[in-house]
Amino acid sequence: MGKTRSEIRDGMRIEWNLGIEMDDGLVLSADIFRPLVEKKYPVLISYGPYAKGLAFQEGYPSAWNRMIEEHPDVSYGSTNKYQNWEVVDPEKWVPDGYIVVRVDSRGCGRSPGYIQHFSPRETRDLYECIEWAGTRPWSTGKVGLNGISYYAMNQWLVATLQPPHLEAMCIWEGAADWYRDSTHHGGILSTFWDNWYDVQVKSVQYGLGERGPRHIVTGDLVCGDETLSEKELEENRCYFGEEILSHPLDDKYHQERSPIWEKIKVPLLSAANWGGQGLHTRGNFEGFMRAASEQKWLEAHGIEHWTHFYTDYGRDLQKRFFAYFLKGEKNNWEEQPRVQLQVRQDDGTFKERHEDEWPLAGTEWTKFYLQPSGNMLSVEKSGQEDELVFDTTGDGLTFVSEPLAEKTEITGPLAAKLFVSSSTSDTDLFLVFRVFTPDMREVTFQGAIDPHTPVGQGWLRASHRKLDPELTKFYRPYHTHDEIQPLTPGEPVELDIEIWPTSIVVPAGYRAALSVRGNDYVYAKNTGQALSNFKNELLGCGPFLHNDPRDRDTDIYQGQTTLHFSSSKNPYVLLPIIPEKE
Repeated sequence: MGKTRSEIRDGMRIEWNLGIEMDDGLVLSADIFRPLVEKKYPVLISYGPYAKGLAFQEGYPSAWNRMIEEHPDVSYGSTNKYQNWEVVDPEKWVPDGYIVVRVDSRGCGRSPGYIQHFSPRETRDLYECIEWAGTRPWSTGKVGLNGISYYAMNQWLVATLQPPHLEAMCIWEGAADWYRDSTHHGGILSTFWDNWYDVQVKSVQYGLGERGPRHIVTGDLVCGDETLSEKELEENRCYFGEEILSHPLDDKYHQERSPIWEKIKVPLLSAANWGGQGLHTRGNFEGFMRAASEQKWLEAHGIEHWTHFYTDYGRDLQKRFFAYFLKGEKNNWEEQPRVQLQVRQDDGTFKERHEDEWPLAGTEWTKFYLQPSGNMLSVEKSGQEDELVFDTTGDGLTFVSEPLAEKTEITGPLAAKLFVSSSTSDTDLFLVFRVFTPDMREVTFQGAIDPHTPVGQGWLRASHRKLDPELTKFYRPYHTHDEIQPLTPGEPVELDIEIWPTSIVVPAGYRAALSVRGNDYVYAKNTGQALSNFKNELLGCGPFLHNDPRDRDTDIYQGQTTLHFSSSKNPYVLLPIIPEKE
């Protein structure tokens, strides 16, 4: 783990590489940032794999440069020497009377051990870190969790264990359900995690030693003083992509990595990203709706998934929440409306609005029916007998509405019902809810990662069409994903498809559209845009793709998909239309 040492630097009392022993004897490495005045303070803790010694600027330069160029408030007021990917900047929290604890997760950074992400072992580690922090002489005993993505996702899991010293958590863009939110969208394998593992985890694995980076402040080796061979490194990590691939259904593997909602009772602030299709949206809405916590709040915003966590907007919201629950400040947080939305406008700007629930009260749930004649969307049923065919792995069909007569806000979860058959025993459906200008230019947004993210997306593998009757809602189908129900070639089946929550105010004269595809959405075949921490060019879906040939056997997924229409088969997309308030 390396030598522990203490120093006073930049107005903080810092302990580097402090050891925290787990119940199995393994010692994790932590950095502690404390105020100079030695007394008890509440603690904010994070546990994750990205190496606590790797500076944001060094590890993720393209994301950092873009953020501070467009949002100078992020870097203002800090030396930025302690900025790390997806966790709080201690220079902006310690002066307010918090202790910041960063822990390298098992097998990563300066913590030895075997890497197995989101496993019960990792969740237990985080539990023990919380209890360790809550019982230190410098701690008030009140511990909060805060962080983005990985550092948010594992909050849902540890809250299920109900650590006694956990008082509050802020889950910023944190997927919850390991199967539905993360690894299999509608039952279709996401290739994200396999690629992520190569780029963002193996590059900071414990044991890289001299082959790894150095801490920009201390000069310490970020990935431990020990330099292991490639064979030793490989033996200390799971085969993550293959592990996920080997669990195509929502079995025990996935359930052990997913929250038990009725056991989550800690106060929480759940922050979602409208443009986080593929990872950074669904779990935050599901968590707000389903966690047993009596004190819970939802926030939803846009732009890159790492940005608003660090801006004045996001940090001020977090500080009000934690000051109330960790410090007991009377700051009127109890009057904060339960839902705070940054409602998206067609030009990419946002307007803040407060609500009391999700989905929103007064929503006018409106069905737009797919019309086979002219590929139209309409509030009127067609009843026309027809069939439309497209290649199973092709770009599919797009159904477009007439120009909208008035400005229309669409905010909430969407759902679609289709009647589908295949020439083989299965087919994958990729649904894209889209908006077009009067001259038929598509409206896209800076998403959590991709700069050309469509308004909404949903997915379903037809053989996974089985619904859970208790959890399914008319606006959010919930599939069990516990058995394969093959198609009989040529025989139509009814499919209910979830489209993740979204928000947009559509101007009058614009058109709504639904694309039913056989592959991932593509904004453009070439954009030339990429980020240093992802392998692929950003073409519309960011890194959240579904193109692993091992998951889409050509004997099954190279055929024809047919959409069926008749008086008894009226496919539609359900839109959450929000009436304009006077």
